[in-house]
Amino acid sequence: MTTAAEPAKSRRRLAPDERREQLLVAAERLFAQRSYAEVSTTEIAREAGAARGLLNHYFGDKRALYLEVVRRASLLPDFGEAPLAAGPLPDRVDTAVRWFLGLITRERASYLTVRAAEGVGEDAEVLAILDEASDLAAGRVLEMVGGDPADAAARAAVRAYGELARGAIREWSRDGALSRDQAHLLLRECLLTIVREVLPGL
Repeated sequence: MTTAAEPAKSRRRLAPDERREQLLVAAERLFAQRSYAEVSTTEIAREAGAARGLLNHYFGDKRALYLEVVRRASLLPDFGEAPLAAGPLPDRVDTAVRWFLGLITRERASYLTVRAAEGVGEDAEVLAILDEASDLAAGRVLEMVGGDPADAAARAAVRAYGELARGAIREWSRDGALSRDQAHLLLRECLLTIVREVLPGL
């Protein structure tokens, strides 16, 4: 049961970065559940416990907020945090896969496997964000496993591996056909095979 004190608490004064993050998390959650057209700015603000005007203040409009959600779901803000692993190749590959799966929240999993496919063909900005994320991830994975990020063919091979990774996320997070450990095993062994057997021949 909602009490009179709860709305006041949810609207408490926050630092600008905290309030912006709160709005982003709320938008991420709602856009993971429903399409862009079905989510209103009023609903996002209510979900975040913020005034609707703050959404416009921090993001300008719903479209700009949506594109920021796409960037987050595509993991763009997190690539700089990837560890540069050391040791034998299997250990480096395992670290790369563990890092990637560790970034996947329920909302990101839903967006990456369902929402990101909606209207991509007609939305050049969304497609550009997803393409940038895929390429940056490929470069970072190559760095982590000792490959050459400047090698165009190697980068393309790892971008293709990214499609497998999205499929594994779907099977694990949405369909439940794979456990997280099974998804990790699949992605680790496939990446190890690509690095050991495929990249040298490209």
